[in-house]
Amino acid sequence: MKTLKYSRQRESIKACLVSRHDHPTADAIYTCIREEFPNISLGTVYRNLNLLVDLGEIRKLTFGDGKDHFDADVHPHCHFVCRCCGAIQDLPMPSLESIEQEMQPLTDGRIENMTLDFSGLCSACLKAESH
Repeated sequence: MKTLKYSRQRESIKACLVSRHDHPTADAIYTCIREEFPNISLGTVYRNLNLLVDLGEIRKLTFGDGKDHFDADVHPHCHFVCRCCGAIQDLPMPSLESIEQEMQPLTDGRIENMTLDFSGLCSACLKAESH
């Protein structure tokens, strides 16, 4: 396997993502990274995010809003997405492994990944709705 060359930009992209828990888009990460690397291109950010996904160091998430979101937490967990404001929260789900084990016999293939997401209204949108 080819050795991956160290990149300060890639490390900065990953550090930015690790420091955030809002599941940012590539555009949001680009805005954050431009403070340190003013000449970085959005294409470079996308390429590095996709490389980090391919390496299994981050996750790419899609929630039907037409944008890819990124998550530094690669451990199994679910997400809650507010249908009003789009906020995304992590939901710990210790029983995900048992769900996967129950589903495996239902396919003639091998389950390698599972995504379970919930949607509804976050507490802030619920409050705003009631006023």
